[in-house]
Amino acid sequence: MAKLGNISLHIEKEGESHKVEATMYAVEKGESFTDHVAKRPSEFSISGYILSDSWENSMAQLKSMMEKGEITKYVGKMIAQDVIITDISGDHDSTVANGAAIKISLRRIRITKTAWVKASPKSKTTRKPVSNTGKKKPVAKTPRKSSAVYHVIRKGQTYWYLFKKYGTSIQQLRSWNKWPDTKIPIGGKARVK
Repeated sequence: MAKLGNISLHIEKEGESHKVEATMYAVEKGESFTDHVAKRPSEFSISGYILSDSWENSMAQLKSMMEKGEITKYVGKMIAQDVIITDISGDHDSTVANGAAIKISLRRIRITKTAWVKASPKSKTTRKPVSNTGKKKPVAKTPRKSSAVYHVIRKGQTYWYLFKKYGTSIQQLRSWNKWPDTKIPIGGKARVK
């Protein structure tokens, strides 16, 4: 009898697999090879039977655990903690009246613990004195380039002409350029945007 989470299983066969991923590329002679090997998570396979009068409910619960990615524990001949179900397959035949044959694949999930501890609201925490180490140094502000657009006035051009060409209101053109409507100088540089 074995248990996966809170579900009892009759397991006949258990297997485990441990792998690493190694580089396919050349490694410089004398260089540490450990930088070119990545540990893969351990995987487990179990096969046997799920037997009970409500075996369909147990099967549905296992599928739900798999789909939610629920971290659980397997206890049988071997013990696998912090595992998720990655695959479930079942066989139904006439020799088993109150259950089904089942194969399940499990993968160990690496769970890390944080170094940070949440302070309780009652305790008074002491902080390290603030230092300038690691702070950004002030950067000298460079003058921003103006996004203003200018137009050189030609003979016969008026604020109305500039309004039609650039879409800036006549009132705004007057406030930027300070020329009377009848005395816009030819060759003058008028701000239009």
